[in-house]
Amino acid sequence: MSNSHHAFVADQYGPRANAYVLSAVHAGGEDLDQLEAAVRGCTGARVLDLGCGGGHVGYRVAPHVGEVVAVDLSPEMLNEVTRTAAERGLRNLSVQQSPAERLPFADGRFDIVLSRFSAHHWHDLDAGLREARRVLAAGGRAIFIDVISPARPLLDTHLQVVETLRDPSHARNYTAAEWVASLSRAGFTVNAITPRRLRMDFATWTARTRTPDLHAQAIRSLQATVSEEVRHHFAIEADGSFLIDTLALDTSVP
Repeated sequence: MSNSHHAFVADQYGPRANAYVLSAVHAGGEDLDQLEAAVRGCTGARVLDLGCGGGHVGYRVAPHVGEVVAVDLSPEMLNEVTRTAAERGLRNLSVQQSPAERLPFADGRFDIVLSRFSAHHWHDLDAGLREARRVLAAGGRAIFIDVISPARPLLDTHLQVVETLRDPSHARNYTAAEWVASLSRAGFTVNAITPRRLRMDFATWTARTRTPDLHAQAIRSLQATVSEEVRHHFAIEADGSFLIDTLALDTSVP
């Protein structure tokens, strides 16, 4: 496990914590509706929000469950989540600083594990999923949501390059097949998969991570010279805005 990668991710997102709390693309969406619907009626359930970022998963599910523990690498992000939860009266939401690959919880601690737009920053996807499985109680449920990469190498390369130029803490967007295989290795059964497409407004997307102008210009230069296949798949617009693919994987354990 790379402590340097974890420190880099934490340093990258600490100064940007408030931007993620306020981010419209993170604060809403059908995927958040899906997570909220999944926990309705689970009064008393213990929920882990793994890689909580701005805390939007926790804010949506906390009113329906017994406890939410929001985990993230960035102490500044966790401070924002604590402050926002208090403002919203969510007294059953607490925070814990930790990498996904080494969680400080006992086996079977949680009834539900939720993770949204976090795994592409993890140093080791398999290790993170094994930890999620370990802390999930028998018969538990886990839903993982993330940006996914197209299976075609040309499209995959384009996505990884623009993601890294925008945010050097990016590790990898995985394909749907890679996700299913990794979940299976960790002991999860995939029960449902929900694909979606999400529009990234270029100016907002780069401002949120404070992408250096040179890197933003490199992305725009790349977008201007890609093949028609790449341009069509990502629906690249004149201002650089584009569409990405996301996946919600609804899983369970015995």
